[in-house]
Amino acid sequence: MKINKLGFNAFFKEAFSAYENKEYQIGRVALEHKRMYRVWTDNGEILCEVSGKFSFDASSREDYPAVGDWVVIKERANEQRGTIHAVLPRKSKFSRKTAGLNTEEQIVAANVDTIFLVNSLNEDLNLRRIERYLLLTWESGAAPVIVLTKADLCENLEEKLAEVATVAMGVPVITVSVMEEKGIDLLKPFLEPGRTIALLGSSGVGKSTLTNYLLGEEKQKVQDIRISDDKGKHTTTHRELILLPDGAILIDTPGMRELQLWESESGLSESFTDIEQAAENCRFRDCTHENEPGCAVRRQIEEGGISGARLNSYKKLLKELAYLDRKQDKRAQSEERKRWKKISAGARSKRI
Repeated sequence: MKINKLGFNAFFKEAFSAYENKEYQIGRVALEHKRMYRVWTDNGEILCEVSGKFSFDASSREDYPAVGDWVVIKERANEQRGTIHAVLPRKSKFSRKTAGLNTEEQIVAANVDTIFLVNSLNEDLNLRRIERYLLLTWESGAAPVIVLTKADLCENLEEKLAEVATVAMGVPVITVSVMEEKGIDLLKPFLEPGRTIALLGSSGVGKSTLTNYLLGEEKQKVQDIRISDDKGKHTTTHRELILLPDGAILIDTPGMRELQLWESESGLSESFTDIEQAAENCRFRDCTHENEPGCAVRRQIEEGGISGARLNSYKKLLKELAYLDRKQDKRAQSEERKRWKKISAGARSKRI
């Protein structure tokens, strides 16, 4: 295992240059569990935790290392342990709002080149879910690829592909069947040495099965799908970097039951180019695409170019983003108050 073969390119080398003459080493976070980190280094895999100063300076979850991050560490070679002192700037990050009521960012994977959005071609295929994943992927800075699994279970493949095409907006769509070993070769151009690919999707869509096939061994446990609804049982329990035989790095992720948006305004434009381009021809700039005269979006719906369900999804996501913005403003104010309290407390302790 050598760092230069794990995606450590010129972007990260430049960021690390400020540290390399100070007895620091570079590593990549392969797994995180309760603020303990398995980190890949030139000397192998070591267990790390963040330094006290790092923890003091961190103001939110985003500041802590995530799977895929490049981190600045000091190794304790005799113990196979180390301390993380900094996280290098991220080239990309796939984020979502944490589940529940808290308005906080959860970074699912960092420094990813390509994201395979895995969906199964059974009754669980959901266009609205694909739209949401695409939106967050575009926002992340990684390139999306829609991977449709379990093609051997699909009796109306052409119909399903036509449905997916209405939301793909130029994104590659690859159909695969691991059971029949079909379509896998079409994934190979994205699996180049040193490239990082994340697998994202709901539980039971075949991410672990695909991971095992690409790895050539049963790394992730797979359970049979339920006969009642064609859904697989949740098997992957954590995010982890996996080095494939061809040199690509894979991140398999647990199925997401809840995928709430996080800072996705630019991703919305990428994902709904058909609606936003049509809206440019509306008679009124503030057209809500309801009952206004001269609405080009409504005209597209009447002519069959855009579905009413897609417009409804677009409006729903806009409302969700507006609500998130309001919540983030309140959170930012709260974090600023906490930061100044921490600074004040530190100043008082020094005086004492």
